Amino acid sequence: MATCNMASIASGFVLLNVVTNSSSLRSSNMVMFPTKNVNGSSSRLVVRAADEAAAGSAAAPATVNPVVEGEAAKKPKPPPIGPKRGSKVKILRRESYWYKESGSVVAVDQDPKTRYPVVVRFNKVNYANVSTNNYALDEIEEVK
Repeated sequence: MATCNMASIASGFVLLNVVTNSSSLRSSNMVMFPTKNVNGSSSRLVVRAADEAAAGSAAAPATVNPVVEGEAAKKPKPPPIGPKRGSKVKILRRESYWYKESGSVVAVDQDPKTRYPVVVRFNKVNYANVSTNNYALDEIEEVK
């Protein structure tokens, strides 16, 4: 049986403040979340929204710098590493089952921290009935 903690639900709740145009009316927005404790007594979690004028006088307004989409888009992509997908490569790893044989590139991981970023698929399967393997960039040679 799953239990639910109402405090965790309320922490993800967003309350939008609706302020009327009339200055004589002061609206107060309130949301209540009734909860039931283990011992049977009930308690209430109350969330209140403050007016912008009241919130502004209590604390200094924070300035928000809008993120311009052009600035983020100006960063050029790094050049792709490794052979292109679908190209034929020759295997140079001596302990590999497919040593000196060629296969086609399935995918290349662009993360520079990956040890074996190139996935190569072969027509022939090895002893474990596997037809793909990962290789480092220096363990393959592109065949033209």
